[in-house]
Amino acid sequence: MTPPAPKGLRHHTSWVCAGIFVAALLAYWPALRGGMIWDDGAYMTRQELVSAHGLARIWTELGVTEQYYPLLHSAFWVEHRLWGDATLGYHLLNVALHAGSACLLMLILRRLAVPGAGMAGLIFALHPVGVESVAWITEQKNTLSTLCYLLSMLAYLRFDRDRGPRWYLLASFFFLLALLCKTVTATLPAALWVIFWWQRGSLSWRRDILPLLPWLAAGAAGGLFSGWVERTYIGAQGAAYDLSRVQRVLVAGRAAWFYLGKLLWPADILFTYPRWVVDSAVGWQYLYPLGMAGLVLALWLIRGRSRAPLAALLFFLGSLVPTIGFFSVYAFIFSYVADHWQYLPSLGVIALAGAGWSRWTRSSPIVALLVLGSLGALTWRQCRYYRDGPTLYRATLERNPRAWRIRAEWADILLAQGRLEQAGAQYEQVLAVNPGYSESRNHLGDVYLKMGRMPEAIAQFKETLRLRPDATDAHVNLGTALSQTGRMPEAIGQFEEALKLDPDSAGIHNNLGNALSQAGRLPEAIIHYEWAVRLQPNSADAHVNLANALARAGRLPEALEHYEAALRLEPDSADGRYDWALALGQAGRLAEAAAQLERATALAPDRADFWNQRGVVLAETGRLAEAEACLRQAAKLAPGLAGAEANLGQVLLQDHRPGEAVGHLENALRLDPGLSALRPSLDRARALAGR
Repeated sequence: MTPPAPKGLRHHTSWVCAGIFVAALLAYWPALRGGMIWDDGAYMTRQELVSAHGLARIWTELGVTEQYYPLLHSAFWVEHRLWGDATLGYHLLNVALHAGSACLLMLILRRLAVPGAGMAGLIFALHPVGVESVAWITEQKNTLSTLCYLLSMLAYLRFDRDRGPRWYLLASFFFLLALLCKTVTATLPAALWVIFWWQRGSLSWRRDILPLLPWLAAGAAGGLFSGWVERTYIGAQGAAYDLSRVQRVLVAGRAAWFYLGKLLWPADILFTYPRWVVDSAVGWQYLYPLGMAGLVLALWLIRGRSRAPLAALLFFLGSLVPTIGFFSVYAFIFSYVADHWQYLPSLGVIALAGAGWSRWTRSSPIVALLVLGSLGALTWRQCRYYRDGPTLYRATLERNPRAWRIRAEWADILLAQGRLEQAGAQYEQVLAVNPGYSESRNHLGDVYLKMGRMPEAIAQFKETLRLRPDATDAHVNLGTALSQTGRMPEAIGQFEEALKLDPDSAGIHNNLGNALSQAGRLPEAIIHYEWAVRLQPNSADAHVNLANALARAGRLPEALEHYEAALRLEPDSADGRYDWALALGQAGRLAEAAAQLERATALAPDRADFWNQRGVVLAETGRLAEAEACLRQAAKLAPGLAGAEANLGQVLLQDHRPGEAVGHLENALRLDPGLSALRPSLDRARALAGR
């Protein structure tokens, strides 16, 4: 171990660290303007967790966050308190954490007397394989956990030098923090053993192995727990993950070469790489693990000359173990490799590269600047794709058109924008690649539902439920489609199935109430509307539906209370005011009904039915001139509205203008011959007009 650095070297270190921060900031500048992508919304603190109680839930409740990394989500909680959902703060912090890790790498290498420490720090700060971890807000779990990992390593190396217990406790503290951010850092004890073997040529049980056994146990427990969470809460189980031991070795061997290749030649970097077909019957696939085993053996044989290459490779491979294929990770469903999985493992290879550069090209600063400039330029270019979701997804699909999960995300954005035809085409392509992806099948059914293609929508929802019988939203969607085609008993059955899966959903109670109401089962509908209001008292829609049902049941005082509640929640709801006016009219409160209809027509001036009803109420209160004006507006907006013509004729007759009334009454009967009740009024108008 080297002694503490002299003052001049410390001054030089400070300047290099400053350079690393500036270089990282410049290289990642395009990412600072980036928005949210992929699952960022699931990691950035949700509204129900922003309180102090929410912070406690982050630590005590499984499933309340995307993964059980409580320190990471506590950091997100603090960040949300500082800058909310503004993404600039998250991106700046990610760049700072990344640059901080690059500086720690340099300090560790200098403490280990590894040459080229500054070059290694700069390479790590600027290498484009880090973009996915730094430009993607979700991957703060990488940047934060790596910083804690390196702080723990630095403290432990100090402990290894003087065996001071305070350094061991400090190192253990940072190791625990790293585990609570991301359990891939459980590989730190093995990494330290590799370092000590490289230094001393052998390991001492008492000095090297024994102190790290508690860390090894804690890391193993954390890794097993994370694997269980990955399977139970995230869904890393099923046919897509059923790989034999041989297949897992084939995946691991190929992934190791893939990552090594991206480090040495960072071309064609993608957010989602193609998923390989792993076939143990194909001979050439064995070349990957055999080749890696051969490389390890070759480096072992030359260990007498230098243990550094083997140590760097062992660090690299050992740090990859949690995500290289031996254990199931959710993302394996669409790719076996991802750049963010080699963020921490890359440190070993980069350290070796820095040392090699220092040894063989020390006198070539221009070449060093060219290499670092090229890496920074590649990083800057890659960051541009992280501007927003659509930009990233389009760029990925151009080079990996079979990236069905990316295409599904792009389709979801199109659906949210109301671009139904484009969204449907994307969902169809997703299902062509992965017909078993129930989420996109359900969304395709939703597209067909919105386009009015009911038979196709129903078929997609049924297939979704065949693939995933517990898909609550598919039951709801199927129920909605069935109700719109008049198949009320089947629709009610689907809503009831959804309610069994999620009995506390106000939306499902509301939908079931609508179906029961349409089926004429009003008392049952009222029960479910009441449940919807109880579960979600701030839902104006639930209050209106309950009020409508109560009004139909003749329970007007209760209905009026819920109309008022709905309008307090959504005072600018034209439909809510219209429904309230109808109930007020039934209750004989015509002046109040007229006031609500006046507000409704102001909010929705193009609704002929609103103008028509306002005219009727005004006529009943004797305000014939205003009634006539409203009814003429209704007839103007909807020339084919027989009711408006009929009501206008009645008002004109009431205003002693039988000649004008005749024309409107005749027009109403022509538009709707079923209005036979108008004939006495028409005969009277004709008689008074002398016709």
